[in-house]
Formats: sequence, structure tokens, C-alpha cells
Amino acid sequence: MTRVLGARSLARDLGNWQDDSGRRSAARPAYRALADGIRLLVHDGRIPLGVALPSERELASMLELSRTTITSSYSVLRDEGYLISRQGSRSTVALPLGARQNGLMFRAHQPGSDSSVVDLSYAAMAAPAEAVEQAYAYALQSLPQFLPTHGMEPVGIGALRDVIAARYRARGLETSPEQIMVTSGAQHALRLLLNVLTAPGERVLVDHPTYPNALEAIRRVGARPVPVPVRPEGGASGAWDLDGIRSAARQTAARMAYLIPDFHNPTGLCLDASGRAELARIARDTRMTLVVDETMVDLWLDEPSPAPVAAHGRGAAKSEVVTIGSAAKSFWGGLRVGWIRADPALITRLAGARAAVDLGTPVMDQLAAAHLLSDDELVLARRRAELREQRGAMLDALADRLPDWIPTIGSGGMSLWLRMPAPVSTALAATAPNFGVLLAAGPRFGVEGAFERFVRLPYARTSDELRRGVDCIAAAYDTLAVDRDLAEPSLVV
Repeated sequence: MTRVLGARSLARDLGNWQDDSGRRSAARPAYRALADGIRLLVHDGRIPLGVALPSERELASMLELSRTTITSSYSVLRDEGYLISRQGSRSTVALPLGARQNGLMFRAHQPGSDSSVVDLSYAAMAAPAEAVEQAYAYALQSLPQFLPTHGMEPVGIGALRDVIAARYRARGLETSPEQIMVTSGAQHALRLLLNVLTAPGERVLVDHPTYPNALEAIRRVGARPVPVPVRPEGGASGAWDLDGIRSAARQTAARMAYLIPDFHNPTGLCLDASGRAELARIARDTRMTLVVDETMVDLWLDEPSPAPVAAHGRGAAKSEVVTIGSAAKSFWGGLRVGWIRADPALITRLAGARAAVDLGTPVMDQLAAAHLLSDDELVLARRRAELREQRGAMLDALADRLPDWIPTIGSGGMSLWLRMPAPVSTALAATAPNFGVLLAAGPRFGVEGAFERFVRLPYARTSDELRRGVDCIAAAYDTLAVDRDLAEPSLVV
């Protein structure tokens, strides 16, 4: 039987797909706006391929629209290839011909060359080509010593674990190779930890906003994300609601928290040393395992982050704090090498659980990563310089074209988190591809449709591309006909 998407679920995920308050005029007819909203959910993966959309009557009732509007929206989706109709059965969701995977979403080829579209849906830089090529040349030369073996290392090759452990020691956290497991990226590391540390129905505390793929991983194991706000106006000392984290941990009996204190994705904020010490105390006092995502730690732009959160743990094992890292953001997303730092007992449990998923990270990639990580100062210094320049170019373009958007300027990372005058993030992301730019809507970074007033803009592209991207965003935003004077609610006394 074909799975049918519920009208209530679809309405929830659509969010403010057509916010009429604060509009001077209707830039898009309702049926077109609805079709764009559904199309965006398909791109984002929030509507799975192969499911059937709600009946026209059911969706019309839920959205308080005429059935004619729903019929017209579904017709547009069929014409564009997002719905496939079969006689005698419901229409099912599909991707149009020519669609391809791109960053966080799937998209169809736009008219013109690929270079005409500025993709701001992902935060990842192009590779430092020379350094990566040299790393793989080194890996190829080192490979023969592994060929007589079976080549499967569930916890990773010794050379790479030694390098990762040494990096932690250099940052003030005593670490032995036995505390390191090499994974196929940080997302793989998180999924392994979720499988071992949580059970279906259990709560996992998360930053809010947070990394979208982490939210999806939590949901996929049947756990429930519990959001605790990150408030950019609080700065490094107050952005994280530490009292809220402690209270939420106690009230929900959460066994695990997933937090990004190092150049937080999407805000770029960095938690200070006292906040890190308090996080470790909270984890210890509530008997909750704190999983700290350090994938952005190398990308400091104003100043390096303090010592790792795990350095504030108690005892030699510091078992209440687990750290995950990756080479993807620092060097290249195509280098799928990540790691977990934990006490040896947890590493043993993870190695046993991993056998059901895979049998180890490719040896060539591990050797290349070991080479890059062992001598990374020059490469990382250049990448940080590029990001500083690109951040400045994006801020200048935003000040010129979208001066009423308020950016959160973190001290590192790859993106700005911007507050818009009106809650139109989903509509903007749906409209933007028509103007030559791809965006990830704000609600992707939250739970239950939050962050319609926000959008993440990565500055991981060249300065020229970023300026062009902001021009395209401004053009798309103008078509939404948002009245800036009416966008903010007024105080009534």
C-alpha cells in the first residue's frame, strides 16, 4: 500500500507558506505559493519520495482554502514532475527528470550553466587542492604496508588515532589513542553514538537552532529532540541557556545531549571557558552523556576557542563528555573521515555496535587524513583568511542590499544567522531558485517549524559569488512584497 502523508503533518511542515500579514500585494497566487512550499519540502527531504499527498478535500479543510486552490497546486506539481499520477491510485511524490543531489537538498537543473546558480544551501568550502592531492599521494605511497592485512579497522588505523590524540593533547585535553575511534565523518559518529546511548522514545537535548542533519539522525533512531534555545544576543557568555539545559535534563530525564559550543552551526558563536565548565558539571550532575560536536573547531576567525569541554570532565576518563570531530569542514567535505573521543569502555561498545553498520573507514582516506592533520597550520591559516575575507564581503553586501536584516556575527565557523523583519523564510527559500540562488529555510535548523524569521547564509563561496548571491536573495525577497513597517508586531496599550 502507498503511504499517505497526513494533512496535519503537511500543514505543520509548510509553516508560514503564505503569510498575508504585512504584504502590500499578493506577489504569488495562493496555488503557486502552496506548490512552491510543497516543492521545497520535497527538496529538503521532509516529504519522502514515493508517499502520496493528502486528498484535495482533506488539505483544503486543514489549510482553510478552496478545493480549487489545492487542485491547481497539485496540477502545477504534476506539470513540474513532482507528482506522478497513476490511474486508479493516488498521485505520489517524485523528483523531476534531471534532478540531482546537491548539498542539503535535491534540485532540478536551472536554465543556463550550473555556475549561474549560487548555492548557499550548504556550508562547506572547496578543497585546498594542492594539499589534498599531496595527502592522497602520501596515502598511496603508504598503502603497501596495509595490503597484506584484511584492511578493516573498526576503530581506525593507529597512525591516524595517534595524530588525533596528539591534537587533543595540544589543546589541553590528555588523550590516548585508545580513546579514539575513526568514523566515516562526524554524521556517522553521531549516528553510532545515538544507536549505543539512546533508545526509541528517549529524549536528546539539542541547541536550538542546530545542525539539521543531527535532528534527522535523532529522529531516525526514534529518539525525540528537546530544544534548548541559543540566544545570539547573549554573546559568548550568555548565548547558551545553561540553566535551561540543566532544567530540561532533569525534567525530561534525557540520557544524552548534542551540543555545538565551538563556532556553533548556524550562528558561529563560541561558548566561553566558564560555560564549558558548567556544561561538564550539568552532564555529571544529571548523569547525562554530553556529545560535543567540534567539527568547526579549526575555523576560528577572530580568536581560537577555549579548551575542549571534555577538559572540564572529572577523572581520567572524563566519561560524561564525548567529543566528535571531522576533517570535512577543515579540509574537504569529500574526505569522509571523522572521529569520536570517549573513554575506552565506550569505544569498545561502539566498535561492537559498528559491525551492523560498516566494518571501518577506508584506509586510503585515513592515511590522507593523517597526513593533513599532522601538518595543518599553513593550510588552515589560509582557509581562515579566505573565510574572513568572504565574511566581510557578505556583510558588506547585506548592509547594502538588505540593511534591515540583522546578522549574528560569530567568532568563527562558515555562516551568518540572519533575522528578517518578517516570517517568510520558507517562502523565500521556495522563491529564491527562480532568481539564481539556493537557500536552506530557517525551519530546517529547528524543531516543529521554528525560525521562520531566520535564514542561514554560509560565506564559504568566493566573494564575487557571495555578492551575486545576496543580490539574488534581495530580488527574491522583494517579490514577497513584505511591508517592513507591518512586519514587526506593535505594542497595544
